Amino acid sequence: MMHQHILETKHIISGYNGKTIVNDVNISLPDGKITVIIGANACGKSTLLKTVARLLKPLSGEILLEGTKIHQIPPKQLARKLGLLPQSPIVPEGITVADLVARGRYPYQGLFRGLKSDDYDAVTEALNRMGIADIADSSVDELSGGQRQRVWIAMTLAQETDILLLDEPTTYLDITHQIEILDLLMDLNQRKGTTIAMVLHDINLSARYADHIIAMKTGRVVAEGSPVEVLNESLIKEVFGLDCTVISDPVSKTPMIIPMGRHHCNL
Repeated sequence: MMHQHILETKHIISGYNGKTIVNDVNISLPDGKITVIIGANACGKSTLLKTVARLLKPLSGEILLEGTKIHQIPPKQLARKLGLLPQSPIVPEGITVADLVARGRYPYQGLFRGLKSDDYDAVTEALNRMGIADIADSSVDELSGGQRQRVWIAMTLAQETDILLLDEPTTYLDITHQIEILDLLMDLNQRKGTTIAMVLHDINLSARYADHIIAMKTGRVVAEGSPVEVLNESLIKEVFGLDCTVISDPVSKTPMIIPMGRHHCNL
């Protein structure tokens, strides 16, 4: 049975230490599409992602995965459906690339059981997909930020979930690698139908790669829809406090934000 919305929240209020950061948020992730969450720093994007991934218990409201309340799903079962790449994951000391990627297979392992052949296949495919098979035996500690990010994404790919949540997967990466990672995620979406939701900083890359955009401001959703529907001068002003003009991206024909700044306006 196909669900138009694979994951949805209803009136989620969430935060830390009694402080509300996400306030009454209703979102729906379209099934098999790429959703990008945008907004200024500290607007609640990461908190929302963590709440949806069940890392953070909401103060009120509920999260539904294919119509089932997420807190009723056993953790291991949930981990087969939902993968999360947090912003700054902690690397276990001295672990190799292959071993870290293999941790993505944890939801499929029984008690006292090592990896089976399908686990190895999934790990190998994830290493190849992220272009890191040649450093499989290297220690993750010794890698550059960009390589390390690829290892983490490979781990979430090895988990083989229907839904992938990524909190700023392109952080620490130069523009070439940002595009590479986003292209790889788009391949995954198109090849396997994986539903992807991610937080991105770059509005123009968000416009280019997203089927669906959720714009947040101070813990609330202020707009939701396709990039063409959502990204206009007034929204960018409201969400980011930025004066800009919006043109059509000459490559992708998606909206492209051109900041005004104070020094380059030919009036």
